[in-house]
Amino acid sequence: MKTLYSAKVTTEGGRDGRTTSEDGILDMKLSKPKSLGGEGGDHSNPEQLFAAGYSACFGSALEMIAKNADVDLGDYSVTATIDLGQTEDKDLELSAILDIYIPDIDVETGENLINEAHEVCPYSRATRDNIDVTLNLLIDED
Repeated sequence: MKTLYSAKVTTEGGRDGRTTSEDGILDMKLSKPKSLGGEGGDHSNPEQLFAAGYSACFGSALEMIAKNADVDLGDYSVTATIDLGQTEDKDLELSAILDIYIPDIDVETGENLINEAHEVCPYSRATRDNIDVTLNLLIDED
């Protein structure tokens, strides 16, 4: 693999710690959500950061696919929901739901675009066969 970009981030203290990128742009306190036994609060957590990265990356993949197909996405958006769950064996596991809103598009074209984006998005490729990922196309109804 030819490296195009490398991000280096260090987290100290786990879910209740601090995460900092090598360049200092990302520097934030983390807090464990109440549902995981933490105090919650106004700090982020690993699932939110993963959702941010996945939704942004998928959006860029969608833009590339749409450009190649000469399709205008309009004011599209990608919302990622990352769930942290537990299997019957008590193992922790992630799942992802991507809600992709594309205004003024027909269902067939929209589904083709998001399925192609799912094939090329690095996050989708990294999660393939590792976690459940659900893709939902959201469109304007006439």
